[in-house]
Amino acid sequence: MIKRVIRLVTLAMFSMALIAAPSPTPVLAAGGGEPPSSEPPASGTKAAPKTKKKASKQSSIGDPAFIQGYRAAYATIYDRNDYAGAIEQLKALGHDDHPNVANLIGYSYRKLGDYKLSQAWYERALKADPNHVLTWQYYGLWQIEQGNRDQAQYHLSRIAAICGTGCEEYRSLAAALEKPPGTGLVY
Repeated sequence: MIKRVIRLVTLAMFSMALIAAPSPTPVLAAGGGEPPSSEPPASGTKAAPKTKKKASKQSSIGDPAFIQGYRAAYATIYDRNDYAGAIEQLKALGHDDHPNVANLIGYSYRKLGDYKLSQAWYERALKADPNHVLTWQYYGLWQIEQGNRDQAQYHLSRIAAICGTGCEEYRSLAAALEKPPGTGLVY
């Protein structure tokens, strides 16, 4: 039941973020096109003169193709438990730095037992959005699985600061912390 609620909350949060987000600036894959005008060029490079932009081969966050691909990857994770397949699907979306995408990649690596890669993806998600509650929750569960209960408690406090103690992410991580150390988590 909790797993289903977490899935629904995740999908609802992502949907609300897409609806509430201002017109997104297309994210460019490494080496492709020029950086968005709001970002400075990489250090050591000269700013390119304003010229006609090339069409991006990758969809924007609000693009129906992206949303459909994200939902497919989401179902691959939560309905089929095919974490390796989901990682491929999520990376193929071309938006690895979007917090929802990076978080699900981290979750998938965690479920596959690759804690080092999982950690890197959770940190990538939090770099993109330091207030991404679901990442704080999943990363907190990662901390518990690693035996880092104090760190998990810190993650719980971050969730409380962002959405309070009544949100599902807080309740889920708090419940996991209440279990004795060594208890197998089912998240």
